[in-house]
Amino acid sequence: MDISDVHARLRAFADERDWNQFHTPRNLTLALVGEVGELAELMQWRSDDDVRAFAATDAGREALADELADVFTYLVEVANSLGIDLGAAVHAKIDKNAAKYPVELSRGSNAKYTDLPGGH
Repeated sequence: MDISDVHARLRAFADERDWNQFHTPRNLTLALVGEVGELAELMQWRSDDDVRAFAATDAGREALADELADVFTYLVEVANSLGIDLGAAVHAKIDKNAAKYPVELSRGSNAKYTDLPGGH
């Protein structure tokens, strides 16, 4: 997937409807939070196995895909509204996490980096 293609489609969609005036970082972030809540609602009170079973149904897969798409599109728009290259930010963050969680210290562990031997 090309994030710039997603951004271009979202920008055209908003342009056609004159919605860019509402797409401030704050408004987009609040919309993102709402969509994360809708995604969480689909999983609330279900075990991990129940969520996987729900995702295996046509209706469940569609509902989850719709909410994931909403979360992703708002995330892309927040980043763009702030002038942040989301793709570059993700790669930079993976690099930072790799330094904080070296394989030899973190493999198979869910400990926070500060709790790993030598963690800061």
